Amino acid sequence: MKQFRNLTQLFSSPKFWTPVRCLQVRLCCNSTGSVVSAREKRGRSDHFKTQISSGPAFHDFIRGLTGHETTSTSDKEVEYIHEYLSADLELGNARKVYFETYGCQMNVNDTDIAWSILQRSGYQRTAQLREADVVLLVTCSIREKAEQTIWNRLQELTAMKNKRRRSPTPMKIGILGCMAERLKKELLEREKLVDVLAGPDAYRDLPRLLAVAEGGQQASNVLLSLEETYADIMPVHHSPRGRSAFVSIMRGCDNMCTYCIVPFTRGRERSRPASSILEEVRLLSNQGVKEVTLLGQNVNSYRDTSDEQFCGAIPTKLSRGFKTVYRPKLGGMRFSELLDRVSQVDPNMRIRFTSPHPKDFPDEVLHLIAERENICKQIHLPAQSGSSQVLKAMRRGYTRETYLELVQNIRNVIQGVSLSSDFISGFCGETEDDHRQTLSLIREVGYNIGFLFAYSMRKKTHASHNLQDDVPVDVKQRRLAECIGVFRQEAARVNAALVGSTQLVLVEGESKRSAKELCGRTDGNMRVIFPREDVAAHPADSNSAAINVGDYVLVKITSASSQSLRGQALCQQASLDPVGASVQPFI
Repeated sequence: MKQFRNLTQLFSSPKFWTPVRCLQVRLCCNSTGSVVSAREKRGRSDHFKTQISSGPAFHDFIRGLTGHETTSTSDKEVEYIHEYLSADLELGNARKVYFETYGCQMNVNDTDIAWSILQRSGYQRTAQLREADVVLLVTCSIREKAEQTIWNRLQELTAMKNKRRRSPTPMKIGILGCMAERLKKELLEREKLVDVLAGPDAYRDLPRLLAVAEGGQQASNVLLSLEETYADIMPVHHSPRGRSAFVSIMRGCDNMCTYCIVPFTRGRERSRPASSILEEVRLLSNQGVKEVTLLGQNVNSYRDTSDEQFCGAIPTKLSRGFKTVYRPKLGGMRFSELLDRVSQVDPNMRIRFTSPHPKDFPDEVLHLIAERENICKQIHLPAQSGSSQVLKAMRRGYTRETYLELVQNIRNVIQGVSLSSDFISGFCGETEDDHRQTLSLIREVGYNIGFLFAYSMRKKTHASHNLQDDVPVDVKQRRLAECIGVFRQEAARVNAALVGSTQLVLVEGESKRSAKELCGRTDGNMRVIFPREDVAAHPADSNSAAINVGDYVLVKITSASSQSLRGQALCQQASLDPVGASVQPFI
């Protein structure tokens, strides 16, 4: 089905197709001049054939035919030239687009990609909803609550749209991302709240989809791709004052965890060529960006096979004791090599990555993090549960014991490492004993950042077909509250160990509570709040200077809570030179 365009959209709009009226000629012998001559019939037939020949032919809807495609060899992407469509129809003509982004950082990056594509087509971006001609919601389907937020927002936007129905520029509403793929039928047919749907792999098609919508038709493209990585699309980053940026390095997921919808909304794993990633990181460095986060559904599962020199027969390495539901993959540049190359682009640019899977932390990745000063000593290590029985039901590929062995190995290799995690409360079949094991795992590991949620079953997942969502809602909420309580207790204990240490903080801006305070983050991704005041411009300098967003500042930590640290700025630091900064390791 991937090979065909949506014919209904093209033929139903007058902008794309000139209708041909077929007349049935009635013959009446009593009517003078009513008999149509054979010559006239042939003339009408020829005219009909001429109009038909000017429309799309079958080959216009099939990939791979010479003369109707241009191929980017760097990413094997195909861009179609529709000879029967006017290029002007896909131009934005300065129409204003307003984006709302929900969910994970992958969606933030998707927003940048979508905007880059629309900007090329002549659209303008606005930060004011009331000015928008097109409103695009970049959506998430991971949890039911996330989707309900979008449904509520669509009702509000539809009311605004109806008020502008008779204006010269009526508002168009579009859904992008995971929810567009998962709920396409409900959005287009049942609710009829949107004009455009574009799945995560269809952002290149946005100009055409919006052109169809301008003609009064609904337009949809939610086809998943085995190749799309947007390698040739340079995202238009909108990070505040160039402080930080997110760089997508791979898309999709092959793990098929029983609770997860991602493989069905974002497709199979495919990695962006390293050359494209490095080009984007260099561009960000030249723009003064101080921190880059590498993104992927399973970011450390990265495997670039675009270069023949990496396409050998060596199987990928996993963390010791971990397994997958799929066969070992052969060849390709692995995450450790990419991380090494990215970190060398700019020694004074911090490098982070999220979200990884615990199975893809072989020792070479850990040793690289330990050795390279600008790779942050912070690892997100999603556990999801502390019970081996629940982990098996989730198809996570490890046991509680294997996970704890990995935690110990990480701490042995990376001194002072900060750990964060994800947990799901109330998964199918979870017992009180399973819940208690999760609480004990949280206590044993000691994370300082966590993301905890109650389980909500998603359609299409393995769990929806094979398991029973048998934990009552009130029990899920009670268990979640207990997990959050224990998590905060342990985070407060872990953070308290940092009191008295000096941390290198990248300044992000004003504190939310007071303009007299600044806020930034440590190497371990902990939020630090400190007074806004002039400090020495360098550790050995007696002259003071104001602290600006994007500066590195040495901060003495004076107090801690489960959520943040507080401290006193000592001096600015021009680079990531570790002299003067110390992180007290967790014991």
